[in-house]
Amino acid sequence: MLNRQFQHRWGSSEFAHVLAWLPESAPRACVQIVHGMAEHAARYARLGAQLAARGYAVYAQDLPGHGHSVTAPERLGEIDGADGWTTSLDAIDAVRRHIRGLHPGAPLFLFGHSRGSFLAQHDLFGHGGELAGVILSAGTADLGPLRVIGLNLLRVEALIAGRQHRSALAEALSFKDFNRRFRPARTAFDWLSRDPDEVDRYVQDPLCGFRCSAAIWIELLRAGGQLRDPARLARIPKSLPVLTINGSADPACRGAVGARSLTDNYRSAGLTDVTARLYEDGRHELLNDICREQVTADLLAWLDAHSAPAAA
Repeated sequence: MLNRQFQHRWGSSEFAHVLAWLPESAPRACVQIVHGMAEHAARYARLGAQLAARGYAVYAQDLPGHGHSVTAPERLGEIDGADGWTTSLDAIDAVRRHIRGLHPGAPLFLFGHSRGSFLAQHDLFGHGGELAGVILSAGTADLGPLRVIGLNLLRVEALIAGRQHRSALAEALSFKDFNRRFRPARTAFDWLSRDPDEVDRYVQDPLCGFRCSAAIWIELLRAGGQLRDPARLARIPKSLPVLTINGSADPACRGAVGARSLTDNYRSAGLTDVTARLYEDGRHELLNDICREQVTADLLAWLDAHSAPAAA
């Protein structure tokens, strides 16, 4: 297995920092990983190595405003421009084109976690026909009845404090509220995983857990209201394979409720290959939870079933 990292420019002055885990021979398929909010690509090293060992070429990028794709630490959680959501989608598309150039003809799967799963769902509206399948981790198609209330509150906050203001309000409505479900909590991020060592790694990582701008939150909540738009869903190929992986105790996705909203959304849109995996008592980061070995095995089995065998 080969590990690589590089910077790929997707605009005139911006770049995505990309990590790659590559098999020794030609890949059976490629997997593009899109991480979640307030984290970064290197956190997927374990999964990347496991997939590469099975013949997959894996690429994970630091999204705009995250990881090593920012120019300075104080820029974490901030995306330049008026529409950071589109900026992030453009960055995903640019790295996908780079992967295509490196591995022409190889099937490409998209993996999105949390905020990355929302970006992946939006990406399907325009690029679903280019993919061999999509994996949505800790995702949902319905943010619930409080989405509109939160969106309006954050719009008011942005008017008062500015769109790039680091939003304590959004943090209180999300991360801090999620953690209250696990009182007495040992850390502020117990909601991520039942494995205390993994939680500590997140807490101690300077590229994780930072407060994001009001703009990033507004764009996420606004985009969340478009996931069940029939006109958008109609653009997704009906034969596109979809795998959803959720934890039943994930407060960010309302557990089984959020998981079911995803499968119902795609099946009602006519997609014919939708698989759901719900892990009992799993929290938000299943790949870092105590059930990670089973989650990874299920993910590998699904990928193997939807791609050609590895080269001998």
